[in-house]
Amino acid sequence: MEAMAPQIPAWPVPPLLEVRGMRTAFGDIAVVDGVSLSVAPGRILGLVGESGSGKSITAFSILGLVEPPGRVTDGEVLYKGRDLTRLSDHEMRKLRGNRIAMIFQDPMMTLNPVLRVGTQIVETILAHEKVPQRIAIDRAVEALSMVGIPAAKERMRDYPHQFSGGMRQRVAIAIAILHRPELIIADEPTTALDVTIQAQILAEVQRLARETGTALIWITHDLSVVAGLADDIAVMYCGKIVEQGSTDDVLDSPAHPYTKGLIESVPTRNRRGARLHQIPGSTPNPAQRPSGCQFRLRCPNVLPICEQTPPQITIGPGHWARCFNPVASAINKALAP
Repeated sequence: MEAMAPQIPAWPVPPLLEVRGMRTAFGDIAVVDGVSLSVAPGRILGLVGESGSGKSITAFSILGLVEPPGRVTDGEVLYKGRDLTRLSDHEMRKLRGNRIAMIFQDPMMTLNPVLRVGTQIVETILAHEKVPQRIAIDRAVEALSMVGIPAAKERMRDYPHQFSGGMRQRVAIAIAILHRPELIIADEPTTALDVTIQAQILAEVQRLARETGTALIWITHDLSVVAGLADDIAVMYCGKIVEQGSTDDVLDSPAHPYTKGLIESVPTRNRRGARLHQIPGSTPNPAQRPSGCQFRLRCPNVLPICEQTPPQITIGPGHWARCFNPVASAINKALAP
């Protein structure tokens, strides 16, 4: 009997994670306001924006890690069709670190300062898998080597304070990818690393996504990172997604003036000797946001109508922005035959 060919799923694949209208508030102040995004298996979504835009709170909200008095007050967080906001703490603990992993910006949020690094990695393995301790130790050494820790076997006996900040972050990344989770949320995990190790980590997570179908949300303010890593980009400002689309569409033809400002702020795009472009002003305090378009006080394209809430406009297939007066180059591209 002739063997059947493997089934190849039709594209697009249904999303592994789908966030619908999520709102996270601290008291009466919404820090994340109506966020909707999705990521499919094997895809990488870059979530970008300035500090204070709500990126990290979005990640914590998805995983149910927002500390009181903060809480998710509205919306759905669907993981494989299950609404994570309705799961108990016990049910969430079974998912976290196993099927869903997070890499924190501060590695000491992952590492226990009074336990040896090797002990923490081995215990992480044994908490989710019934394997002999010898196998767990071998896997821990392999994981440390994979993220560029020299003399990995010997460093298993060290405590976190005996590692540099960058090496602690590498340990945290190794722990996150131990179980080849279905979803990884990474909150600026390579900020403290030198460019060589950063490139190594980015290549490893990209390989993980392509080979195992892991979905990845990579949170960063560095557009140069997501340009070579992400399949899609969501741009966040003042707790809202203001533009979303494929990486090529968003970076080549940004529609929202804020996205355009972020791209022009990257030093490599400036002529030699030219002044670095800056977006005027700063992200407003969540308690003092302007009405209507919350970028209007910093926007070069502002119109009187921007005092109203901007609509979501379609720029092209899968590419949209919230703006009354989008960047002309994006509209011209959308209208081109």
